[in-house]
Amino acid sequence: MTFVLELLNGGWVTIQDYLIAHLPFVIPAFFLAGALYALFPKDKILRFLGPDSPKYISYPMSIVAGLCLAVCSCTILPLFAGIRRSGAGLGPAIVFLYTAPATNILAVLYTSSLIGPEVAIARIVFSIIFAVVIGISMAALFPDKKSETGTDDALGQVFTEMGKQSTSKWLWAFFIVLLAVLLWGASPVIKALEVKLVGLAVLLSVLVWVSWKALSRDEFFSWMRETWFFVRTIVPWLLIGIFVAGMLRVVIPADFVKQYFGSTSVTATLGAVLFGVVAYFPTLVEVPMARLFLDVGVGYGPLLAYLLADPVISLPSILVVRPLIGNKRLVWYIALIIISCTAAGLIYGFFKG
Repeated sequence: MTFVLELLNGGWVTIQDYLIAHLPFVIPAFFLAGALYALFPKDKILRFLGPDSPKYISYPMSIVAGLCLAVCSCTILPLFAGIRRSGAGLGPAIVFLYTAPATNILAVLYTSSLIGPEVAIARIVFSIIFAVVIGISMAALFPDKKSETGTDDALGQVFTEMGKQSTSKWLWAFFIVLLAVLLWGASPVIKALEVKLVGLAVLLSVLVWVSWKALSRDEFFSWMRETWFFVRTIVPWLLIGIFVAGMLRVVIPADFVKQYFGSTSVTATLGAVLFGVVAYFPTLVEVPMARLFLDVGVGYGPLLAYLLADPVISLPSILVVRPLIGNKRLVWYIALIIISCTAAGLIYGFFKG
């Protein structure tokens, strides 16, 4: 009975920590996802990320978008769902889903300062390579249906559709403020929760004023409907996954990591990847955890493998992504991540010695 209570307490504490640490930017992420689908011209999405767009445009754009967002695997889910529903191709959408939590600017800089620039460079290089390889392979194995209008037609229609927006100037301001709200809430520099909440209140007030200028009443309610769709679709599975991950942490012995992850062997490196999947840590939290692992003697190979896997795949994200892409695509996605991260850890550990 005591053990069961410890398990339940572990899950509950994890949820509490998550809500306190992540609500300030999880909520804006849902609003941004709803706005992407309800307000952003679909031709614009298809122009850069659609299944008919050239790979030399869609994949770099997905990487750039991911690099600019300092969000974890759970926070990126509503944004992934938003661009997918708006017509983004599976390959570019997967690249975006992988890149944002794995190689965002804040995570890379934090890794460099706390662990070292070599690990940070290896992290970003391997992550970008893996994102593109996984995205291209999934797009090849599970192709999207081709749209009726080709890329050339979309190119000609983008500016026409944007020109039809009578409030296009304010609409861009609206999206900029939305993104500012998300980045403010995600910033690790702001430690005091009170300061973060006050700043969010100010930014949200600005957002309300800009939305009044930018949106018609129909557009506003369409935005709210799409935001609510993402909330009710994602939040229940998200909380269940976080609760289960919290319970699993309780059963992992304290000296487990030090004992079994001290060398760059296949078993240790694969184990580090699987540990990253099970013991979910929000974005940037994996960096001090990795520093702790390094201090207690974990090898550089398993360390990098953990850093590559932990941000991009977790029990909560697996539960949420499944209904969005289907079981077959999910299995392939998970398998490629595990294989790629393990291989990267072995390669890095070999050269690091």
